[in-house]
Formats: sequence, structure tokens, C-alpha cells
Amino acid sequence: MATLPEITALLGEPRFNWSDPAPWIELEQELGIEFPADFREIVDAYGSIEINRQLYLKHPAGHLLHSLGENIRGDLELWREEDMAEFLPSPVGANPGDLMPVASATTGEAVFLCIPDNPSSPWRVVVQEFDSPAWTLYEMTFSEWLLAYLKGRDVVLCSRNFAPDGPFFEFLP
Repeated sequence: MATLPEITALLGEPRFNWSDPAPWIELEQELGIEFPADFREIVDAYGSIEINRQLYLKHPAGHLLHSLGENIRGDLELWREEDMAEFLPSPVGANPGDLMPVASATTGEAVFLCIPDNPSSPWRVVVQEFDSPAWTLYEMTFSEWLLAYLKGRDVVLCSRNFAPDGPFFEFLP
């Protein structure tokens, strides 16, 4: 599994550094899942940000204008619509094998965490290309997927075009 220091080395020092677990606990109780530790660690470190003017990550803290909880609720509603569900390999939701929408991109992709079939199985990442019926399953954790993205590897999102001088982030307003 990739580590926060590896991500920080490419993306830069985090400046959000959230330590109160309350927003996560509240969101996880509402959704009926427990997010993977690597996802929580990255989002707690960086907060609600835009990476390379392309990828949006959001934090669940209620005082933020861009909230992970609000985005997930809206995305669950969208992806549960009959005409949208056919574009994913599994249903969206909180059951084993379901997909939980956790990030999006200005280029139209949606990033999902695939809930493990059992507690000992790893979380995986699915990226759906919003303008087509294509989706890709990545047999990697969120931190591994994000590290691959930051390194410019092809994980559906193409950061090289958006960050020719290297990865960077900006806080969302």
C-alpha cells in the first residue's frame, strides 16, 4: 500500500491536517460503511482540494463548502438512476461488492471505492468515464491509485496534460 509520505513527496506538504474523527464517524454511520484508512488519512491531511486542476477530493467536515458527504449523497442518487446504473460494473451503495463514489474530475470521470466482499479483502478503485459507458477496475488501494495518478501513470485520468511541471493541489473555495 502506498503511504502518505510517498504522496506528500509528489503533491507537497498537506496543510489541512484534520484530527477530529467525528465527521467521518457521522458519515460512516449514515452510509453504513467504514472508509479505508488510507483514504481517510489522505483526505484528513489535505482536506477538500483540487489536484492538478483536474481531480477533486473532498473532506466530510460539515463546515466546508465542498463536503464529501453532500457529494456522496448526490452521486448515489445519480448513479442509482436506471439509465446510469448500466454504466457501472456493480450497483452503488454500502453492501459488499458495491461501489461508493468518492471523487470526481473536471474531465468527467467518477472515482469509486469498491467495497470488499469480506473484511480481509482489500478495497479497490473503479474509475468510470462519464462521457462513455467505459469503466476500469484497478486492483489497488486508493492510496496506490492516487500515487499512480500523481506519477502520471494511466489510471484513466491523465495528469500529464494538467500538470506538466509536476503534481500540485489547491484548496477548493
